[in-house]
Formats: sequence, C-alpha cells, structure tokens
Amino acid sequence: MSQFVTTGATLRCSFGTTPSTFNATNATTVLMKGKPVGTLTDGKGMVNIQSFGMCRSLANPAVASATAAALGVLTPQPCMPQTTGMWIPSKSKVIAKGKPCLTKECKCMCMYGGTVTVINPGQALCLQS
Repeated sequence: MSQFVTTGATLRCSFGTTPSTFNATNATTVLMKGKPVGTLTDGKGMVNIQSFGMCRSLANPAVASATAAALGVLTPQPCMPQTTGMWIPSKSKVIAKGKPCLTKECKCMCMYGGTVTVINPGQALCLQS
C-alpha cells in the first residue's frame, strides 16, 4: 500500500548535499495523522521543496561557473530547487477530494538534472504494545 507524503516529509535530491523538507500547500483539507497530505501539484521549488544545501550539478550555471573559476575542481553552490513541474507518476491512483495524492513512490525532476525522491513520507509510526 502506498504511503501518503505529508508536510514535514524528508526529501533527497541526487545532486544535493543534504536532505530537505516537504511542505504541502494544496487546497485540500485532507490530513494524515494531523498533517496536510501533499498532491502531485505540490512540486514548486522553495515553496513545497526546500533547499538541499549545496548543488553539485554542472548543469546548474552557478556550479558550472564556480567550477570553471576553480580550474575544473567541482565547486558546489547553494541549492535553489528548479523543479520542472508535477511529481511523477502524474496519474496517482489515490484521490482525496478530487486531487491526486502524493505518495512515497513519486519523484520530481530538477531542471539541472537532479531527481527528488522521498526518504521519509512524514508519517509518525504508531506502535502498540
């Protein structure tokens, strides 16, 4: 079964140096364990997806420029996620109030070549004894 991604989820970018957090800003009022559930449209950089620390992608003009100035030594620069659109798969089987929900299996692409994935969907585990 798919796990919903909620506000506070932990994300990773293949070119970032640190994990990031997710912030659901969708218009639904669907909650999972008291936290808003994300939708496939919650993929905006610095709104829904925060910085991943430093970017290591040479497709990022800031990284390419700094690397060239360092005579070819990779020189990471501050990450400002430049996502390319919605999370994929673009057709979620899980719908809440008419909107496709974001699940742990979804990915989001950065225009600098990075792939954003979900490390932890943000749901606290409830253990019973």
